[in-house]
Amino acid sequence: MISTWRRAAAGALRAQSAPVTYGLIVLCCLIFLIGPAAGLNPAYGTGDGLLAAQRSYFARWGVVPVELFSGAPRAALTPATALFVHGSWVHLLGNMLFLYVFGAMAEERMGHLEFALFYLGCGYLALLGYAAANAESAQTLVGASGAISAVLGAFLFLFPKARVTSLFPFLLFLPLRFPAWVVLPFWASLQWMAAGRAEQGPGVAYLAHLVGFTLGFGYAWVRYDRTSRVKPPAQAPEGEHQP
Repeated sequence: MISTWRRAAAGALRAQSAPVTYGLIVLCCLIFLIGPAAGLNPAYGTGDGLLAAQRSYFARWGVVPVELFSGAPRAALTPATALFVHGSWVHLLGNMLFLYVFGAMAEERMGHLEFALFYLGCGYLALLGYAAANAESAQTLVGASGAISAVLGAFLFLFPKARVTSLFPFLLFLPLRFPAWVVLPFWASLQWMAAGRAEQGPGVAYLAHLVGFTLGFGYAWVRYDRTSRVKPPAQAPEGEHQP
């Protein structure tokens, strides 16, 4: 029972020290739940009506590359609004898991305001970069992947020795713990290979992941010198900040 109280207290302290991270998670979840992609809001109907509502919703709030570069003022805002829109439950939960694991420590290091601006700015530029590479596409891009990839890049520079629990399919999905300098470059390499094999036009936005990751790592490299990187607390078990 005491250990349970301690874990609960630790979770409360994390929430207090990283309000932007947890606020982003709550906001993205709320927007998803009230939108048509969740399938829970009866106002959007069912069947073909629901599918039409989803397409219209994504086109309104997501990035459509061909419209973004048409000069329309509204379209210029979509790389920001798209960061809070997700296309499915898997899309949402996957992104929020990564943000939960890596966002809190990055926010604690950067500070709340800087982290918020970093997240939004890198997320905007990541989606913009992807749209520029697919400028003639009329398909819609939504999701926080670009911004979260930037968080991963910054995390790699700031906490290279932090332990991260990972599941590798070729190792029968066994949960193994590796330092961030092993896991995150491996993840980035997978995105690079997937982006090179992807067909022309939007699908999974691997290129946005790469742009965000590079921006995040580059920002941390310029903003924080090597002596300012933080090591995990020596007295705490390795990976205490990871689920």
